[in-house]
Amino acid sequence: MKFMKLGTRPDTFYTEEATRSVMSDVPNDLVIRINNINYLLHKLQFQLLPKCGLLQRLCPDSNNSNAVTIELHDIPGGEDAFELCAKYCYGITINLSAHNFVPAFCAAKFLRMTESVEKGNFVLKLEAFFNSCILEGWKDSIVTLQATAKLTEWSENLGIIRKCIDSIVEKILTPPSKVTWSYTYTRKGFKKHQQSVPRDWWTEDISDLDIDLFRCIITALKSTYMLPPQLIGEALHVYASRWLPDTANMRPAESSASQTDDVSDKNRKILETIVNMIPSDRGSVSVAFLLRLLSIANYIGASSVTKTELIRKSSLQLEEATVSDLLFPSRSSSDQHYYDIDMIAAVLESFLVHWRRHPSESTQAARSVAKLIDCYLQVITKDVNMPVSKVVYIAELLPDIARRDHDDLYKAINIFLKEHPDLSKDDKKRLCRTLDCQKLSPEVRAHAVKNERLPLRTVVQVLYFEQEKGSRATNHKMSTREQQLLLMRRGKQSPATTIGDDLSTKLNLGSEEQARSRVEGVRKTPTIPPSLSSSSTGDHQRTKRAERRTQEELEVIESQVAKDNKEGIEQGSSAGSKTDIKKMVQGRRSKLEHGRDKGRDR
Repeated sequence: MKFMKLGTRPDTFYTEEATRSVMSDVPNDLVIRINNINYLLHKLQFQLLPKCGLLQRLCPDSNNSNAVTIELHDIPGGEDAFELCAKYCYGITINLSAHNFVPAFCAAKFLRMTESVEKGNFVLKLEAFFNSCILEGWKDSIVTLQATAKLTEWSENLGIIRKCIDSIVEKILTPPSKVTWSYTYTRKGFKKHQQSVPRDWWTEDISDLDIDLFRCIITALKSTYMLPPQLIGEALHVYASRWLPDTANMRPAESSASQTDDVSDKNRKILETIVNMIPSDRGSVSVAFLLRLLSIANYIGASSVTKTELIRKSSLQLEEATVSDLLFPSRSSSDQHYYDIDMIAAVLESFLVHWRRHPSESTQAARSVAKLIDCYLQVITKDVNMPVSKVVYIAELLPDIARRDHDDLYKAINIFLKEHPDLSKDDKKRLCRTLDCQKLSPEVRAHAVKNERLPLRTVVQVLYFEQEKGSRATNHKMSTREQQLLLMRRGKQSPATTIGDDLSTKLNLGSEEQARSRVEGVRKTPTIPPSLSSSSTGDHQRTKRAERRTQEELEVIESQVAKDNKEGIEQGSSAGSKTDIKKMVQGRRSKLEHGRDKGRDR
């Protein structure tokens, strides 16, 4: 950073209470009042009036020995800036730099310390320092521009802001291979002495600026069309990381106390300005950055216009996201669950609106998003407080064509059932109704038929499609006999919920009339004979025949139920028909077991 040293005399200003005086044998005859400080100075002995045109106008009778009091409460930069000008007039050594140039220059202009008053005056020296040193330096220009925030109106009128911005933009547009000045770049793994200058070398330094000044630089850069949109987006990302709160791991209860109105207003202004500056080019910023801005917008209460724009932009790049990009804590204090699933649902809905308008253009994108959402569900379902309604809502948003298979969706459902062991039967049915058993891989189907957490209705569906595909011989699939035995074992292991009960209550049985007609059809099937002959060979054969007949009856019921379910008949069976089916299935199974036991005894 460059400095300019003026004057040779030692500092003779001293303070006594609220009074600043100059050590001198000459009595003071001029009092300058600025805010709460009085400066006891001299009119002519130390070149104060000869160098300041304003003081000359305010002291027309400078030769009068009487003390004069002048109030300069409106001087830009206040008492500090005035003191720099006064010390220059007294010949006291002062050091000027980018940090104090703006107040000194504005105060000198205010006091009219120009060439028209005296040759080689303070304003001329400050202008020379500004043009030859500050504007030629990289960080000097940024520090000076940052200092203008306290004197915005004066700085604009004197052209300081415009000249600093022009200098900064010119340096940013310099090819990286020609950059020779010092800059800040703190990315991991970067070493200046070993690597060439990165293209985004300038982003961290300008992120120290006020949002309005930052916006001016970005707007000027965009107007040149010389930088790719990705570089503009990187600058916005760095600035947001520098100034906006990190909400990734912040719960509402932990952060509400620290969010004062002033802080919230400032954050909203920064966020909305950044969103307005995002280039329209797709990919100029990452979807992870857009989703983070959306989470922040929910946290600080940004306008609905800003939220809508962020949702739209995020949805257009949703297929580029990873699961970790979607994991944000809920911003609502009323939510017991951790993850903000409503935010992701809004983005997904926006994506689907666009997809339905352009289905041919984004089929692959829809499948990528479906894969992403199913993997996202696998993470959020581990939250024991996640309500089933939200999981079902997200799962059902995606159209059937978007999912090539349902393996990931099955994994998410299985995780939810594992983490919520007390889930009701109705909720289990709601959770599993999105699952298409035809789209499960052989490995997943093999797992599903043995999964005690699934509703029996879902297991029967899986078994039905196993039979339909003729997959008895593969390692991962089961024969018809094995499937039946599995269903019987499930019935024994759950005394409170028998096979007949599960079949009647968990499968789509159709209307009451259809259910009753199926029951009557089953009733016409011959039952096991009430008695067996004394011949062991005849007993064994009759037991086998009875067992086959009973098994056939069960297969009739189960295959008919599965067929109705496949055809999409809505659930409408009455309590009476369900009871009939339950009794019939239970009776047939009891007789089958009884027959087997007697056969073994004989």
